[in-house]
Amino acid sequence: MKNRVLKIGSILLAGLLLSGCASVLSPEKKYESVVKYAPFDAVIVPGFPHEKGNWSMVAKCRVYWAVYLYNNGIAKNIIFSGSAVYTPYVESEIMALYAEQMGIPKEHIFIETKAEHSSENLYYSYVLAKENNFKSIAVASDAVQCGFLKRFQHKFKLNDVKFIPIVYDDLKLKECPDPVINDQEAFVPDFVSLKQRENFFQRYRATHGCKVKKIIRDNKHCPSGSPSETDKASLNSSLQNHH
Repeated sequence: MKNRVLKIGSILLAGLLLSGCASVLSPEKKYESVVKYAPFDAVIVPGFPHEKGNWSMVAKCRVYWAVYLYNNGIAKNIIFSGSAVYTPYVESEIMALYAEQMGIPKEHIFIETKAEHSSENLYYSYVLAKENNFKSIAVASDAVQCGFLKRFQHKFKLNDVKFIPIVYDDLKLKECPDPVINDQEAFVPDFVSLKQRENFFQRYRATHGCKVKKIIRDNKHCPSGSPSETDKASLNSSLQNHH
């Protein structure tokens, strides 16, 4: 009887998970609904940990998707986001090095190096986009992460951001080579992993936006020393319009 109950519970749980992921299962449809707003002034690409000499498949997909969007006129500029979080390599700088090797001009690549959590990838990159007077902004990543980050639109009052999930059939990853970069250019000598600086509960809360929400609550919409007063006013206005 106990085994039967567990089996039924497992089936119900699987059903809930599948129903919750239904929007994730059709990135092609989501892509088609979003690209009609193109071209975007800036597309945000969240980082992923880099190990020395090992370009992960996750990062490869995200960078190649950014290149695809740029080459097809969907993105005018790319913002790579991410600090050195779990490994001593600045994630955004690593991705930028690859993107440059793949042909995106350096003047169209922007690097955000403060974010240590997914929610911060979205927020700090949005701030950077506004610093550069970019009006139309999108996030480009795998469908699961796009779905996760979309939850923060209302929390952070960033409802103008669009989300462009990776369409793997368009990406044709098997045909994509691995460019050679010098990853030491993004190496942090005195690195301390986030796991040593924050416990699990702190990391969980930050991933779900607690740090960003505090910044917004304190009316510190822009990181210290970043934008001009004009840009701060512009960002303030953009955020307040959605209150």
